[in-house]
Amino acid sequence: MNTGSTILPLMKRAFVPLGLRLGTFDAHAPKPISTPMRSPVQNPGPTLKVSIVTPSFNQGRFLEETISSVLDQDYPNFQYIIQDGGSTDHSVEIINHHAKNLKYWTSAPDKGQADAINLGFAQSDGEIMAWLNADDILLPGAISIVAQYFQDHPQTDVVYGHRVVINQSSNEVGRWILPKHRASALLWRDYVPQETMFWRRSLWDRVGGQVRSDYQFAMDWELISRFHTAGARFDRLPHFLACFRTHDTQKSLTQRVEVGELEFSQIRQTLLQRPNARLAAQISGLGYLAESMLWHWAYRSRGLCR
Repeated sequence: MNTGSTILPLMKRAFVPLGLRLGTFDAHAPKPISTPMRSPVQNPGPTLKVSIVTPSFNQGRFLEETISSVLDQDYPNFQYIIQDGGSTDHSVEIINHHAKNLKYWTSAPDKGQADAINLGFAQSDGEIMAWLNADDILLPGAISIVAQYFQDHPQTDVVYGHRVVINQSSNEVGRWILPKHRASALLWRDYVPQETMFWRRSLWDRVGGQVRSDYQFAMDWELISRFHTAGARFDRLPHFLACFRTHDTQKSLTQRVEVGELEFSQIRQTLLQRPNARLAAQISGLGYLAESMLWHWAYRSRGLCR
């Protein structure tokens, strides 16, 4: 038995009743989303341009909500690009309805999600970058919070925040409260909520300027691993920035075992090059999970999660 691959899953199952929510997609019964509190943002003057790309393919039932969550942001300097892979549902009709407010969009066959992300970013020129999948949504004020943080912290390369989990009916079923960034914990497993992550274009260019198209599931963690190897500074923001949607065709659920775990293993092999690094990373991961429970209870005491 490979104990190195079983310690964290076993501990996670033991911790769930105590308040562990990281990795859990159905923490409580569905309820309407109550937009979490956020700090007001004061426009400091000149603003950084933010580029957001949505890779899309046959997600018409969620796409309108995704697009609106971006276009309704209160930030004055962002561009939105939709790269659709030739959808056969009503996605194109939805995208075309918003065309005048998009920097660019197209609907044509591509080589998959990673290829769509790369094609979309090739049409962008913002100083700050992010991608939002076609079934997820940004929360109000997210871009303003992120852009001002980058403006005020020029040494920071990557930011991310807390996650709200929603179901296919757009009802909330959980929240992930992330501790402050701990690089050593993320050498073992990716806990960064991809839909909340933004980074600088200078870093993107430094690590190759693309998402690995040979990854079908963990392309976000693979990109994060390159950021980490390049010495990027990560900061976790204490804000709920976006909603991750869980549903019956969601890739994080349907492909996690057959595709995801294999790709996770490949990434670990790259990151954990020292023989003793596996145990050290697992120990750090356990500490990170325990810390997440403390953050969860702190937010729960303030009525910000269940």
